[in-house]
Amino acid sequence: MAPELTLVIAAVVLSLLDLLLPRQTNRTLLGWLSLAGIVISGLFVVSYLHPAEPKQLLNLSYRIDDFANIIKLILLTGAGLITFMSIGSIKKEDISHLGEFYYLLLPATLGGMIMASSGDLITLYVGLEVLSITSYILVAMRKKDLQANEGAFKYIVLGGISSAIILYGMSFLYGVSGSTNISEINTIISQDAASILPYLYLSFFLLLAGFSFKVAAAPFHMWAPDVYQGAATPVTAFLAVVSKAAAFAILFRVLYGVFAIGPLMETPLHKDVLLSLMVVAALAMVLGNFIALRQSNMKRLLAYSGIANSGYLLVPIATQFSMVHFSNFSEFAFYLIAYLFMNIGIFAVLMILERSTGDERISGLAGLYYRAPGTAVAAVLLVLSLAGLPLSGGFFGKLYIMLGTLQTQNYWLAAVMIGTSVVSFYYYFGLIRQMFMRSDFESREVAVPLPLGITLWLCAGASLVLGIVPQLVLNWIERIFSLTQDLFFLG
Repeated sequence: MAPELTLVIAAVVLSLLDLLLPRQTNRTLLGWLSLAGIVISGLFVVSYLHPAEPKQLLNLSYRIDDFANIIKLILLTGAGLITFMSIGSIKKEDISHLGEFYYLLLPATLGGMIMASSGDLITLYVGLEVLSITSYILVAMRKKDLQANEGAFKYIVLGGISSAIILYGMSFLYGVSGSTNISEINTIISQDAASILPYLYLSFFLLLAGFSFKVAAAPFHMWAPDVYQGAATPVTAFLAVVSKAAAFAILFRVLYGVFAIGPLMETPLHKDVLLSLMVVAALAMVLGNFIALRQSNMKRLLAYSGIANSGYLLVPIATQFSMVHFSNFSEFAFYLIAYLFMNIGIFAVLMILERSTGDERISGLAGLYYRAPGTAVAAVLLVLSLAGLPLSGGFFGKLYIMLGTLQTQNYWLAAVMIGTSVVSFYYYFGLIRQMFMRSDFESREVAVPLPLGITLWLCAGASLVLGIVPQLVLNWIERIFSLTQDLFFLG
């Protein structure tokens, strides 16, 4: 529990420091201390990261396995990059209480880590609410901004409803099994699946609806554009990457741990679970990419891009493990890593523009190559990865997922992936066209703060490295992750 306890202690210490420091004191110190807490937590996770026997607490309620450790590393990397790029880059107009922003990121990340390690529905729900409640506060921190107020209101209302739907779905599982432990639920319901099949269907569809909201997958995505646009840009980046990765972790845990293994694989429910996931994935890819075509605001475009990417990330979950295809998690984790870097990087570009010009429209990119050539080159590398073009992390992420889909003979889903990826080229290349083929008539200067510049190039470089040597990362994941030990825990 050292990684989780580190974040708890850091959050408490930072909150006390924020109270004791004079109001006029610069809160940058809190940012550095928050980043230090995240780094120490990450080092603890790395020390437990090895292909060994998983550890469990409280009768499998909390698991320290390599599924959880890989997800935790992704969450901490995302939180660390977002914290680092925010230091010295956030204006007081963006976030009224800067100290609170830095130490609220820690419990939000902690909630995601709890979700990744949960082996019990109660533990899972506690982690979900820690993440959700903290996220609501982070979105609402721009108190004087009407768009932020509207986004926060929509987020808390719809987020509360989705949490209630998830809890309702969990209650049916508890009702038919008498247990909240994921492995015990699977064992018990498998013994008498035929007689309780209607309740299992009802539970699954409730959980799918609730989790789809959390990952912003269509048709449960309507909150995302307004919330992304209203929140401060670092908070938007956190929701787009860290919060989404944590929600996908529990989606993987619960849907596979309960519905997709054991004797249930012989029931109609199994095929319907996978088909439903494929339909949601296809809807997210289609709606996300087509609606993004009409966006003029950068945050709204990235929101719809994120919806489409939720669809891509759902595909390896929807294509079942089999003798010909058992690399679902490595495909999912690789694309999630690529998604993390390319999204945080593009949000860093947006923060640079906002800080320099106050403009978050796509037209704000006009002539960026002539105003800040280095920033424009890094942005191009990130956009190419988002579009999924060769020699980028995004390309190989989509390629591995698509090959897995073809191996399981879900040709229609692979066709949707290819078609929607082609559609995305239009709006992604629109960003490059603005940077190189349009001019900024106001000739606004672009200043790049050091933390933002470092974050931008770290993300662009990581996206390029993932495109040059993807097999190294994929082999690392497959060497560490064990299907039976880390995901199919049955006792």
